[in-house]
Amino acid sequence: MSNYDQLHRQCRTLENLFDAKLTSYSQIVNNVARPGQDIEASGSTERWRDLEGELDDLVLKLEEINDQLSKLAQSPDLLSQSMLRAIQRHRELYLDHARELKRTKANVKHAIDQATLLSGVRNDIDAYKSSAADSLLAERGRIDSSHRMTDDVLEQAYETRSEFARQRASLAGINNRMVQVIGTMPGINNLVSMIKSRRRRDSIIMGVLIGVLCIILLSYLWH
Repeated sequence: MSNYDQLHRQCRTLENLFDAKLTSYSQIVNNVARPGQDIEASGSTERWRDLEGELDDLVLKLEEINDQLSKLAQSPDLLSQSMLRAIQRHRELYLDHARELKRTKANVKHAIDQATLLSGVRNDIDAYKSSAADSLLAERGRIDSSHRMTDDVLEQAYETRSEFARQRASLAGINNRMVQVIGTMPGINNLVSMIKSRRRRDSIIMGVLIGVLCIILLSYLWH
C-alpha cells in the first residue's frame, strides 16, 4: 500500500508537470510559424530544445513509474479495484502523453523548418533587391558620365565652330581689303590667287574637322 501511494503521487505530479510543459512547448509552434518571426533572434530555438529535453525526461520517468505500478497490479489481491483502475488510468495517460509529445515534436520541427526556409527566401530576395539596386545605380553613374562627356565634346565642337567663324570673318575682311588693293596696285593677282587657295584649304580643313567631330560624337552616343 505504501509503495502504491508513493508511486501514485509521483505519477500524478509528473503528469501535471508534463501537461504544463507540453502546453508551453506547443505554443512554440505558433511563435515560430508567425510571419516575419526571427526564431534565432527571439530565442525560440533554445526554448524549443530545453522544453523538448525536459519532456523527454518526464516521459521516461512516467514510463518507469508506470512499469512499477504494473508490477504491483500483478498481485490484484493486495490492491483494491479503485487502485487497479487508477493504475490502468495512469498507463493510458502515459501512452497518450507519449503519442502527443511525438506529434507535437513533429509539428514544432515542421514549423521551425518552414520558418527557416521562409527566412532564407526573404534573405535571398533582399540580397537580389540590393544587387539590382547597386546595378541600377552603377548604370545610372555610367549614363551620367556619358552625358558629361557628350556635353564636353559638344562644347568643344561649338567652340571650334565659333573659332572658324571668327577666322572666316577675318579672312572675309582681308579679302575685301585685298580686292580694293587689286584695283590700285598692278601685278597683285598672283598674291590674291594664293590667298584664295589658302581660304579654300582652310574651308576644307574646317569642313573635315567638323565632319570628324560629328562622326565621333554619333559613334559615342550609339555605343
